[in-house]
Amino acid sequence: MMIKQNLSGKRIAITGATGFLGTALVERLLSSIPDCELLLLVRPGRRGAEKRAEREILRNDAFDNLREKLGNDGFEELCKKRITAISGDVGVDGLGLDENGLLELAKCDLFIHSAAVVSFDSPLDQAVEVNLLGPVRIAKTLNELAVSPHLVSISTCYVAGSRRGAAPEEPVDASPFFVAVDWKIEVDAARRTRQETETASRTPERLEEFRKKAREELGAAGVPALASKTEQLRSRWVDDRMAEAGRSRAHSLGFPDAYAYTKALGEIALRETALSIPISIVRPSIIESALAEPFPGWIRGFRMAEPVIISYARGLLKDFPGIPEGTIDVIPVDLVTAAICAVAARGPVEQPDIIQIASGSINPLRYGHLFDLVRAWFTQHPVYDELGQPITVPGWDFPGIGKVRKQLERGQTLLNKTQKAFDQLPIRGSRADVIAKLEEQRDQIEKALGYVDLYGAYVECQAIYGLERLLELWNSLDEEDKNDFCFDPRIIDWNQYANEIHLPSVVKAGRVPMTPPSKKGQDRETRLRGQILSPDRHIAAFDLENTLIASNVVASFTWLASRRLSSAERFRLIIKTLAEAPQLLSLDKQDRGDFLRHFYRRYEGAPISQISEDSAEQFSDLILSKSFPEGIRRVREHKNLGHRTVLITGALDFVVEPLKPLFDDIICPKLGHDGESYDGRLVDVPPTGESRYQALADYASANKLDLRESVAYADSASDLPMLEAVGFPVAVNPEVRLASIARKRGWLVENFNKSPGISNKILPLAPYRRSK
Repeated sequence: MMIKQNLSGKRIAITGATGFLGTALVERLLSSIPDCELLLLVRPGRRGAEKRAEREILRNDAFDNLREKLGNDGFEELCKKRITAISGDVGVDGLGLDENGLLELAKCDLFIHSAAVVSFDSPLDQAVEVNLLGPVRIAKTLNELAVSPHLVSISTCYVAGSRRGAAPEEPVDASPFFVAVDWKIEVDAARRTRQETETASRTPERLEEFRKKAREELGAAGVPALASKTEQLRSRWVDDRMAEAGRSRAHSLGFPDAYAYTKALGEIALRETALSIPISIVRPSIIESALAEPFPGWIRGFRMAEPVIISYARGLLKDFPGIPEGTIDVIPVDLVTAAICAVAARGPVEQPDIIQIASGSINPLRYGHLFDLVRAWFTQHPVYDELGQPITVPGWDFPGIGKVRKQLERGQTLLNKTQKAFDQLPIRGSRADVIAKLEEQRDQIEKALGYVDLYGAYVECQAIYGLERLLELWNSLDEEDKNDFCFDPRIIDWNQYANEIHLPSVVKAGRVPMTPPSKKGQDRETRLRGQILSPDRHIAAFDLENTLIASNVVASFTWLASRRLSSAERFRLIIKTLAEAPQLLSLDKQDRGDFLRHFYRRYEGAPISQISEDSAEQFSDLILSKSFPEGIRRVREHKNLGHRTVLITGALDFVVEPLKPLFDDIICPKLGHDGESYDGRLVDVPPTGESRYQALADYASANKLDLRESVAYADSASDLPMLEAVGFPVAVNPEVRLASIARKRGWLVENFNKSPGISNKILPLAPYRRSK
């Protein structure tokens, strides 16, 4: 058999080309098969099929060798001549093809179906729609077109289920271990489970839970932000329940997860519905980085092993379940694409045509051996932590899944209790960052628990996948085919593959720090500051409280209110304010705008002339003394760079009046008055939460400035709408919620300090001044 000759000039339809295996297959066909034409069925998304194919497939580094060989112009000409991308989706009836797409498909000689929901924790119905019904829809569409190209469907060895011993190349339902179920009933049940779960997520009780959780995460960020977060939590809850439904159903039938379960039923459904269409099923085991093609170590995205390897290298996985003498069945991606090409070139044979491409039966990689290789490699090439220190990787005892889960759950419980206790404290700045790190550790434990649940069944799997048909196909090739399309697993040297190919590619793909930070180079904070203080920025927007000054509206009012009070009256003012503190704090956490409206009522009847006079003195006695020198310098830096400096604050206009020379503009609330005294009512909606964002957006629009090129400084999660609106957000002395968000999103965090020796009184009183 001559693979190149048999596939040359063929028109080949491919699904799943944007995925790991699909991209490798497109590259292999382009580079190795002369004159074949590829029809790529690509979900259009927002960009359309052609743009997605260009950006997500052809720009991948898998094509670097081909691009270098042909030059950019030559490569583009090749793609234009041999690749057609059309909108298609195996997850919908009719494959989502329009009339032109159907005409293009009808011309194809060969159909390679590699699209799949490969995530091991995918929602049940999503896996059913793509993995189970996808092949059925392809067969139905081809039959309706009255064409019968050879259909090569990519499945997985793990359709054999969580069995021990031999797993031959036979139909799923031919196994004595298969539990007979009707795939049509399974489809209906999955769809019904989605409907029921969606309904359950919308009950008043459940929605209140989501709203409460959203408020815990975002505080008083405003109704739109809280609504968006609530819906995000609801959607995540539904997906989590659907993923759990997939795992439960898979386990109940003896499969490790929903991926293997739906792939198994997909094979059965395809054989039932194919009719006259000749089919071949190719089952790879765990597909990993390339052995040689398109280049050693090529990988796209993280597969099964990579998250576990990286977490281990970072010291996050202290132990993991598994059987040391068991086999971890992996196969390099280029051996899989070569096998697919060979099956396609050979053409259809007597049904059922099933070929497995795996390594465990003829070149086994033992789990204990793999661990020894990984440990030795990361001992010699350690990952460095954020302090620039090498991380020492632990040894593993290979306990059972239950023991590992208990260890992780104990750590999770402890961190949850610690987090809950700290959430009640008014912590901010560098101390809040410590709490944010605790939350990060909790997230890492949750991730580790997920790895145990998802991959534990695979590392404890003891199935041995038969390769009789694969080796028969291999032996039928001539020497040229064997050289150009090698898929013999016996050629893999696991020591070399791990040490020289796979592990270096994993750390590169994961952007793992393998060297200590350079003392000469800029650290991350310095780089971010450089971006923020670039002359290209447009606006520099600043909050006031805890961002530029260590004060708040309560302190400002107390100072002004006490300015002309006797000692006895001052005492009563302090007692009253302290007594109201819990209520005020609660109201502030719920809605900053409501808090300001409520609190500013205290100014009712205050003489305008007196407030104006006292505010000028308050500036030097309170505002200036409580200011952060670094913050004030930062405002001046922005102004000197030509940025438009804007103060956006909930503090009243007469309080911030003395700050006008520092800023180009000030956006702040004002109180109504009758010309002589204030009435205690705000004239406009105060700039808090989403209204703060809107005020900044209106300001940028009015001045023809771009928020994407602007900077915003703030201290609280209630400022999220404003921080998220700009291209360069900065969290200043952040409270715990914002510190956590900033850390996760990679924002710059600044901790500005007061000048030394400044008083830390909770309620600063003004020097006594007798009224005239």
